[in-house]
Amino acid sequence: MTILITGATGLVGERLVPRLVEAGFTCRVLLRPGKRAPANVEVVTGDILDVSTLEQAAQGLSAVIHLAAVFRTQDMDMIWKSNLDGTRNLIAAIKAHAPEARFIMASTAHVYSIDNSHPGREDDVVNPQHAYPASKLAAERELRASGLTWAVLRFPFVYGDGDGHLEALPGHIGTWHPAQRMSTIHHQDIATAMHMALDGAMDGRVVNIADDATMSVYELVGVTGAKVPSSSVPLPNPWYLTMDVSLARSLGFTPVVSTVYEAQRNGLI
Repeated sequence: MTILITGATGLVGERLVPRLVEAGFTCRVLLRPGKRAPANVEVVTGDILDVSTLEQAAQGLSAVIHLAAVFRTQDMDMIWKSNLDGTRNLIAAIKAHAPEARFIMASTAHVYSIDNSHPGREDDVVNPQHAYPASKLAAERELRASGLTWAVLRFPFVYGDGDGHLEALPGHIGTWHPAQRMSTIHHQDIATAMHMALDGAMDGRVVNIADDATMSVYELVGVTGAKVPSSSVPLPNPWYLTMDVSLARSLGFTPVVSTVYEAQRNGLI
């Protein structure tokens, strides 16, 4: 099975690609010029915004794992261009050159409303206002309407394998309440979910992927040895950034790393 991976040098892709290679998949990565290639993969130099490079990338594929996205920038135009237009370009290339390929797209828990009355569910009506989740949701809709065999995996806070994401958390939480809870997922279980999706278990579905326990900002920051101020002020949006994972469990997804504390005990942070 030949898989095209976009975003292969990003936080998720850098850790997913070696696991796919180790599992025996033939991996092709789309890399911008100057990017360092992962080991034991086929490299196509190009970009999802450069349509001329996508024909070569799409030839002979069995599947696509679309991870490439722009998130932390103040350039709203670039977020929309990369996350929506880039996805459109990739969909068009796959339809033209590998129409039987399975197209798996990574999305985000940030699409769910801040004032949800329950953990985010895949069938919630969502209308995110910030550019990143709004552009990802628009890209999801493009894929769902494409006529391809597709799956969308929505990920929460991703951590582990020395990615530094937990350590960087204090710099991103701003004025968040320390009791705010988040769903989490370890890189090992992104691979777990991707294996299932490549086998077709998630075809035609949007699926929340998370481990077995949400954690508060206070606890997550504490895992790194840092601290955030305590507070007993009531939490205004208790379900923000938490995900209902009952669909994933019904499909057979069981995380290998069930909690952040388990990852910490086993040296997987």
